[in-house]
Amino acid sequence: MITALDHVQLAVPPGSEDLLRAYYVGLLGMTEIPKPPVLAARGGCWFRAGTVHLHLSVEADFRPARQAHPGLRVTGIDACAERLEAGGARVTWDHDLPGHRRFYSQDPVGNRLEFLEPVG
Repeated sequence: MITALDHVQLAVPPGSEDLLRAYYVGLLGMTEIPKPPVLAARGGCWFRAGTVHLHLSVEADFRPARQAHPGLRVTGIDACAERLEAGGARVTWDHDLPGHRRFYSQDPVGNRLEFLEPVG
């Protein structure tokens, strides 16, 4: 039945699109995907990197989730962490997942993101 994960949607506050573009495109190297006009009128923005698609949708009473998050598989996790830290994002390493190196960080509006790289 299910063949793939199409996208992950995260909520964002109204008016935060430019801040999020700077983070997702500038720091993470993602590409912005144009939203269909009927959806673009609602605000928010969409990004992709390879087959990974993130949809950031405006929520009037936005509050970032405390635990829910996308897990983003990366290569060169140390360089990724350094780039985020150089851009002002806090990185918190977690060594509890066997077979992986991983850390957590937050986007500029507080959405939790997990970055992980398989080892060995």
